[in-house]
Amino acid sequence: MQYELFNTEQFTFFSLGSGSSGNCYYLGNSKYGILIDAGIGPRIIKKRLAEHGVDMSTIWGVIITHDHYDHIRSVGYLGEKQNIPVYATEAVHRAISRTPLVRQKLNGSVRMIKKWIPFKIEDLKITAFPVPHDSMENVGYFIEFGNQKLMLATDIGVITDDIRSFMLKANHLVIESNYDEDMLVNGSYPHHLKDRITNGTGHLSNKETAQFLAKNYSAKLKNIWLCHLSGDNNHPQIAYDTVASELASSGVKVGEEVKLSVFGRNVLSEKTIL
Repeated sequence: MQYELFNTEQFTFFSLGSGSSGNCYYLGNSKYGILIDAGIGPRIIKKRLAEHGVDMSTIWGVIITHDHYDHIRSVGYLGEKQNIPVYATEAVHRAISRTPLVRQKLNGSVRMIKKWIPFKIEDLKITAFPVPHDSMENVGYFIEFGNQKLMLATDIGVITDDIRSFMLKANHLVIESNYDEDMLVNGSYPHHLKDRITNGTGHLSNKETAQFLAKNYSAKLKNIWLCHLSGDNNHPQIAYDTVASELASSGVKVGEEVKLSVFGRNVLSEKTIL
């Protein structure tokens, strides 16, 4: 299937919240936008969108990565109260329908998507691809608009060839940098939880993310945002320094060739014009 992308509008991107306290990201222009995940409360979503001049009526779709509560908290409200289409794979929709944590069940707002098969929301061409995580199913998203490409991959157990392939095409990258290895090892988490985080279906460490980015950096890449930082086993400065140091050691000039940023937990980020 062929798609023609005619967008001439400037798009902006920002985080409304990132981490186990709730994940939600915005991509849009002056006419419309989408949310990627909806893991924070609806009032907070409205408030934070408004702080960047975005009205809820301009949200034309919500795309969901996976069924954990910190990614789906408000899907029922957005889908059934605000009549916003909710896009997810069949497995993720099935998991959302079964969880008692989402009280407003999705009905008319359900939009089924399939991995590898692109779909469109206005000018956005969106492709879901598999990401390893201990949810019912988890996907990353590769979003094309105009001549730009954004990839988002969060809650990653291990880097895969699919993640690497899409990253090499991206101009803008949102990627998990969940924990500092020393903080996790020496922290208070019980052994089973530490194992869950590190066993290949949990999360990526700062070091793993840094090494992946340094090894696969492409000159196409203009923005890197580190997301889903742990509140107990990480710190924004540690995540930033780990990735920046690894990139610098491979010859990448952070701040000149690529902008590196860290999304905070439960806070609105600055908006970036793409």
